[in-house]
Amino acid sequence: MSICFALIKERKSPPDRRVVFSPKMCQKVMELHPEAKVIAESSDVRFFKDKDYIKAGIEVVDDVSNCDYLLGVKEVPIESLIPRKKYFFFSHTIKRQPYNRELLRAILKKKIVLYDYETLVDDLGFRLIGFGRYAGLVGTYNGFRALGLRVQTFELPKVETLKDLSEMKEELDKISVPPIKIVLTGSGKVARGAKEILDHLQIKEVSVPEYLTEEFSEPVYCFIDVDQYNKRKDGAEFNQEEFFKDPVGYESNFYRFAKVSNMFIAGHFYGENAPYFFTKEDAMKLDFKINIIADISCDINGPIASTIRSSTIEDPFYGYDPVSGKEVPFERPGAISVMAVDNLPCELPKDSSEGFGKMFTEKVIPAFFNGDKDGILERAQMTTSQGNLTKRYKYLQDYVDGTD
Repeated sequence: MSICFALIKERKSPPDRRVVFSPKMCQKVMELHPEAKVIAESSDVRFFKDKDYIKAGIEVVDDVSNCDYLLGVKEVPIESLIPRKKYFFFSHTIKRQPYNRELLRAILKKKIVLYDYETLVDDLGFRLIGFGRYAGLVGTYNGFRALGLRVQTFELPKVETLKDLSEMKEELDKISVPPIKIVLTGSGKVARGAKEILDHLQIKEVSVPEYLTEEFSEPVYCFIDVDQYNKRKDGAEFNQEEFFKDPVGYESNFYRFAKVSNMFIAGHFYGENAPYFFTKEDAMKLDFKINIIADISCDINGPIASTIRSSTIEDPFYGYDPVSGKEVPFERPGAISVMAVDNLPCELPKDSSEGFGKMFTEKVIPAFFNGDKDGILERAQMTTSQGNLTKRYKYLQDYVDGTD
């Protein structure tokens, strides 16, 4: 049985230049699976041009309604959704995001079968694919760009003006980082992408005890996970399984890092009810030392008090005044300079598209042709062709109904 996959044009504004498959990866999918056909909807937005797909032997069309699966990246505007089709895209609904409630309602009304990339997980619940590494790479680069603008000793160009990741790293080779202390949080793809930049800059990684107690004549960083920035309220030993299941019995242990850090790179995943990293009151304390935050996680009005809004690729930095709790120019003395761009991988459309396509080809595409023997597609399917939520996502019913 042949299956047709269509790469759809990104229609959300601001435009996103990423795509699920590069022309070469389209070829790869069809080589690995002769039953697969991949076509591209004509687009003047994506990084890879229509002519690139045509040159690779990929059909480019204006109408994809006859295809079996429509593959996008960002949310498809409601008016562009084709009824009774099967879609893959980031819907940003699984956390009951208020701004996409109407989108999920429309998907159900139009009897669309939705698979969200965030719901593509293995049998242990770990995500199979994502753009996390590229968010970490670009977000950390942007953090150093903010540092250069703030200390006025070097200047990095915007990532979107560069060709690819290699060129981005070449720009980093030109700078000299002053002797600052950097704390990096997380353990997943985002944090590892951030670490890749720190290591490329040859910044020394030090242990928690060293970081908290010693001074250095060179830039250093400390890479910490949940057990280092949280602790049990009763003083008992940290239990990671317990923490992820229900973090209510825990409190933040991050302030000890805030007292000795100049830069904070937030590469963690923040779970519901987990302790805040620092509050507005914490930021006002005289010994709070952080003045640059690359908030890659970008949870607005959440665990990082200075992240009061997301920023944009065009205008990536703003300042947070700890005294007033208000936004100020990012370079103002006494302000915390914040980078909180929420679509960072868009700045590296070529590399992020190629990396994402490789993961999708290796981890997901086989499921279409092996009877979904590992349950990947079954776990990821959010809605049915009858206009209902699947059992796994029934928890979103009150969100759809507007009663949550």
